[in-house]
Amino acid sequence: MSYEDAYSAWQSNPVSFWEEAGQQIDWFTPATSVFNAEKGVYGRWFDGATCNTCYNCLDRHVGAGHGDRIALIHDSPVTDSVSRFTFAEATAHVSALAHVLRGMGVGHGDRVIIYMPMVPEAVFAMLACARLGAIHSVVFGGFAANELATRIDDAAPKVIISASCGIEPGRVIAYKPLLDEAIDIVDEKPSGCLILQRDVHPCDLIEGRDLDYAEHVDAAVAAGQGTECVPVLATDPAYILYTSGTTGQPKGVVRDTGGHMVALKWTMEHHYGLKPGEVFWAASDVGWVVGHSYICYGPLLHGCATVMYEGKPVGTPDAGAFWRVIQDHKVTALFTAPTAFRAIKKEDPHGKLIGDYDLCHFRTLFLAGERSDPATIEWAQQKLDRPVIDHWWQTETGWAMSGNPVGLGAFPIRVGSPGKPMPGYDVQVLDDEGNPVPPGTLGNIVCKLPLPPSGFPTLWNAPERFLSSYMEEFPGYYATSDAGIIDEDGYVFIMARTDDIINVAGHRLSTGAMEEVLASHPDIAECAVVGKADPLKGQMPLGFYVTNDGVTMPAPELEKELVQLVRSKIGAVAAFKTALRVKRLPKTRSGKVLRGTMQKIADGAEYKTPAAIDDPAILDEITEALGARELIG
Repeated sequence: MSYEDAYSAWQSNPVSFWEEAGQQIDWFTPATSVFNAEKGVYGRWFDGATCNTCYNCLDRHVGAGHGDRIALIHDSPVTDSVSRFTFAEATAHVSALAHVLRGMGVGHGDRVIIYMPMVPEAVFAMLACARLGAIHSVVFGGFAANELATRIDDAAPKVIISASCGIEPGRVIAYKPLLDEAIDIVDEKPSGCLILQRDVHPCDLIEGRDLDYAEHVDAAVAAGQGTECVPVLATDPAYILYTSGTTGQPKGVVRDTGGHMVALKWTMEHHYGLKPGEVFWAASDVGWVVGHSYICYGPLLHGCATVMYEGKPVGTPDAGAFWRVIQDHKVTALFTAPTAFRAIKKEDPHGKLIGDYDLCHFRTLFLAGERSDPATIEWAQQKLDRPVIDHWWQTETGWAMSGNPVGLGAFPIRVGSPGKPMPGYDVQVLDDEGNPVPPGTLGNIVCKLPLPPSGFPTLWNAPERFLSSYMEEFPGYYATSDAGIIDEDGYVFIMARTDDIINVAGHRLSTGAMEEVLASHPDIAECAVVGKADPLKGQMPLGFYVTNDGVTMPAPELEKELVQLVRSKIGAVAAFKTALRVKRLPKTRSGKVLRGTMQKIADGAEYKTPAAIDDPAILDEITEALGARELIG
């Protein structure tokens, strides 16, 4: 089946399309209605069915005779260790952990917060919650106490699973003091905590509240103690995932159980082109949606091995780290953020380290998480000599809204576009009044309701905010808050977040388009453009850039070249006059550039250091660079 055939089949009969996809999932009882349009804001998928995610990820593969197949590979250059778990071993560990959690009072519908580093136990904790029918909420390890407390208050967990510390290149982050402080802050305390002690930095446990993870789980494994997979409704929540909180109050995105499994299982074969038994690596963190969908659930649902990497694209030890992991574990497909490849390209611009490794099993590179600039894609295509597939999705959807489905044969790559809409998504571009715009016209990207399986049905404890944030601006559509175009051939181009569309003397301009031009310069490793307040024109574009290693051109000369490049590619209308050289760009730990914070610094406005920032010291560097050019205020 081709992409065109699949999309047409979905368009002609969406219910039949997803009913067929649902046959790849083992249900305890079938749905009474594959799609119930009367439930929820826009309907619910697989209404009335009962199922269990852990059963589909682990037990059924063991039952089918694949217990000896590798399920999880943990590769940790920061601890110089590699461990592998078969489906049978993972099932035994998860079942024992679920037994321990049940002994701590966790049952169907209870919430469990998981505040963990990139260790196998984080994935096992997610699956153990699913086994019990509990709702997990993974909080990115190392979040500050106040941010963790906000999530504890909202989710009201029965239990928190955490670790003594996280390990990053050159530093150890003590988690336990942050956890203790967060619990002190919140009104409703968890009944207990399960703490994984790490050898590099063990912690003290609080008697009467904290249990030692290894002690209790190992004892349960040794005694053969476990739990059954608890049947839950397909429409029951599987997890709550809070948005990273770079601005405002975090939103608890709810994922349902049945539709989540159906969609992710479909994507592993049809979008990513994987076969059961092959190795998939999502180089992300379990604290973000990519980690949920494609470190934990998607690969395991499909019977693939999944790689969990506790390291960085550079610095653990060098820019060849990704190629070493691909070689050592025979990775078939890698999914990572464009920012990772920009970091690799900056340190190894000629790709010399690639040749040091055997990548014979490696077929496809997938990029998502932030806009993929053409220069980065073209570099990866050239150096890897393999398809580089950009795709676009969000925490709220849980899987790709647009992409290029390798498993359906793919279609020609159009650099700069994350492909075409996937089956399930009617993607459109509207103006600010809600009217469709012609092909190639910049506007608000929306998805016509209903969302497909795995689309979020609500926000946790915030149904009104769910409506106001996503559904009311364009009635009948999900507002993605992304701006872009769809060309005459149906390719989607994501240009910026809607709040990154700047107004220069009445002209609506995309900062993403300007970034694309800057990134095309051979000396530029990465860049960002923000709209700085201007008393005459409303806003003026302000560029920031980081050069590749070894660049010797003086900053004033390079700035002139960049300004001229934007002028020649976009035109004088862009009014682009300033490109500022900086050491680093501020980013979240998932690699998203914090453009909003940079804009506030440039405007001289008050700002709060984002909770998800990777290194707060970078904001001081940005302030210093702007101040040296008298560009603040």
